Amino acid sequence: MIIPEVFLFSLYAMMKVWILFCFCLWTGGVYANHILVPMDETQTNHLKAYGVAYHALKKGYEIQWLLNYRGGSFVLPFDGEGRTECLLKGVSFEVIPPSRLTAILNEIAVPEVNADAMKLEKAPKIAVYSPKEKKPWDDAVTLALTYAEIPYDVVYDSELLDGGLKDYDWLHLHHEDFTGQMGKFYRNYRHMDWYKAEEAANLQTANRFGYTKISELKKAVVRTIRDYVDHGGFMFAMCSATDTYDIALAAMEVDICDVMFDGDPVDPDAQEKLDYSRTFAFKDFKLELNPNVYEYSDIDVTESRQVNERDDYFLLFEFSAKWDPVPTMLCQNHENMIKGFMGQTTAYNRKLIKSDVLVMGENKAAGEARYIHGEFGKGTWTFYGGHDPEDYQHFVGDPITELDLHKQSAGYRLILNNVLFPAAKKKQHKT
Repeated sequence: MIIPEVFLFSLYAMMKVWILFCFCLWTGGVYANHILVPMDETQTNHLKAYGVAYHALKKGYEIQWLLNYRGGSFVLPFDGEGRTECLLKGVSFEVIPPSRLTAILNEIAVPEVNADAMKLEKAPKIAVYSPKEKKPWDDAVTLALTYAEIPYDVVYDSELLDGGLKDYDWLHLHHEDFTGQMGKFYRNYRHMDWYKAEEAANLQTANRFGYTKISELKKAVVRTIRDYVDHGGFMFAMCSATDTYDIALAAMEVDICDVMFDGDPVDPDAQEKLDYSRTFAFKDFKLELNPNVYEYSDIDVTESRQVNERDDYFLLFEFSAKWDPVPTMLCQNHENMIKGFMGQTTAYNRKLIKSDVLVMGENKAAGEARYIHGEFGKGTWTFYGGHDPEDYQHFVGDPITELDLHKQSAGYRLILNNVLFPAAKKKQHKT
């Protein structure tokens, strides 16, 4: 039997319409779905999950951070690339329909439920303040950023003093000594090549900007960072970059460096001349002026604490997601008891913290705070004690921490919370 050509054409056209209709239904359904990235104990790689979220923001997507829901889960628009990202990075995810997302949002919107949905709108541009020369030790933040595949730029004194901070939303302070005392490494490392090279490089930079002392250079850098925060920047620091930053602010008009660091002795009245009103976090601290003592002040409790490794934990505070979204974001985790870790600055003497500073993690029994936050001008700062959350006592020359062995690190999650925090800049509330 011969089928008329006109009939065949009509059948073909109907099939095309049907296929197109089905395709539209399928794609419409797919793209109406969302990707839920759970951040509770079911997540296979917590650290890379932050990279997935950051990548979505980088592509221009608006995502949601479900505060206190399944460990601070993320909701991303469904697209093939996002799904592929999760699969390639080993990140657990669920594809959920609109009805499921609506149910979740309704669940956390109940006033009695301590949860909330925070929209993240923009991928923050990140700077890490660190010497350009390779150091004999690593930095937890750069490790976390690299592992999560979150891009960042390395900047140091020259870039800051040349006005480069204006290009960045978030600034991490590497384990720096802002007092100008070369990390208090004089006694043990002054004969090492890396120590001499760092000293020479710092002095060269100081001279370039018209300063005769490294301490004067660092004070100029501290002022620059202070102004950056004042104008709306987000600053995050760990280990010695926390207390030495505040000490430098308090000693802005005082010489606290001994002769081996700047060519002249310490001001004999240095302690009495400190101005605590300039500091971000600490008050009433006493300086350690002996150049042979590996400590800057009594802010840090490394030498005085009576806590052994087995019992070294600190507790994250629980905040109201709806009323205090900022500390809630910064404390998102699948664990609230975090394993402690040491550093040149391990933890802060609770008695020396200003009353307006928000303590987010502490070992109450030991009287020490580990994780603190505050506002300055239009911006914010966060201090995190210790060197490496997955290396209890990191020494100069120790091998790098392999984060692929610590995919569920609760301690490293606190770092990455801070990285994503500026993405919610327009939505933050005053704590």
